[in-house]
Amino acid sequence: MPAVPPPWHPESFARRRPNLAVRGRVLGALRRFFEENAFVEVDTPALQVSPGMEPHLQAFATDLQGPHPDDRRRLYLHTSPEFAMKKLLVAGVPRLYQIAHVYRNGERSGTHSPEFSMLEWYRAGEGYRALIQDCEDLVRAAAVAAGRNVFHFRGMACDPFKPWRVLSVQDAFLEYAGIDLLATFDGSHDPDPAALAAEADRIGVHPHAGDRWEDIVFRIMFDRIEPHLGEGVPCVLTDYPVCMAALSRPKPEDPRLAERFELYACGLELANAFGELTDPTAQRARFEADMDLKQRLYGERFPVDEDFLAALEHGMPESSGIALGFDRLVMLCSGAESIDEVLWLRVAGA
Repeated sequence: MPAVPPPWHPESFARRRPNLAVRGRVLGALRRFFEENAFVEVDTPALQVSPGMEPHLQAFATDLQGPHPDDRRRLYLHTSPEFAMKKLLVAGVPRLYQIAHVYRNGERSGTHSPEFSMLEWYRAGEGYRALIQDCEDLVRAAAVAAGRNVFHFRGMACDPFKPWRVLSVQDAFLEYAGIDLLATFDGSHDPDPAALAAEADRIGVHPHAGDRWEDIVFRIMFDRIEPHLGEGVPCVLTDYPVCMAALSRPKPEDPRLAERFELYACGLELANAFGELTDPTAQRARFEADMDLKQRLYGERFPVDEDFLAALEHGMPESSGIALGFDRLVMLCSGAESIDEVLWLRVAGA
């Protein structure tokens, strides 16, 4: 069989060229939206003291070398520009966005690349539900720019121009898995998994030995819930248990839940949003708990960005923020089945 030509080969590039044209039009539409809504585009360093504190994400590490051989410091390529952008919120930028290259090691699939483009934006003084309207406006603007009325992906269709569905995590578990999730949740950072494990067994999603409560939640979501989200119309999945949202505020009306939502279209996760946690003491405690978990699971931990916590101490305004996978949005807008089909060039060797 003939070898598959490399992505720089004119034959390979010609197949991607229409998708890349869509990518350019979508990028232009997003920038117009932010300009019309008085957002400032920022550009923050990819090299950070801490790449992010999500326990299950792996990062790329490097050493910053000074003019002397013994002047070396471990830095990381960021998994999100979040910490840097929140420092700019403290600095006084009330509406900001960034289209950043971000880096996550150990991730490779048709919807994952170790280097990808993330659209992240923040609103000071506004709640996280304001971001739902942003998402509607942005996704619709992207579809118009691409000339697409309906998204299609892996056998599913999704019309972004019809009214979107807003569904709580609790209701999603009841509807698609027949499980009362909150009945198994005690509101702690590390809930006892026994009750949820029994429910998972009952529906045929069998937990693994040593699974935490949150692990079982992910297994059920992956197997029974996510495949249905964003079928017909985009779905906003809201009100996550607070232990699943380390950077978000608890909901005032129910502190078991967090001010967090995720956006899905055609079963594909597009975005993750938070009402941002601004309490530095609570944030440090969550970071430490997450790194203790990372140490237990993977034998490593990332350093805390003390400069970020100092910024919170100085006073971060009440804010909401969201990260959206730009390449995945382009996939939906172009009809591509794989993330490689919407990249100018993929990471060599990945």
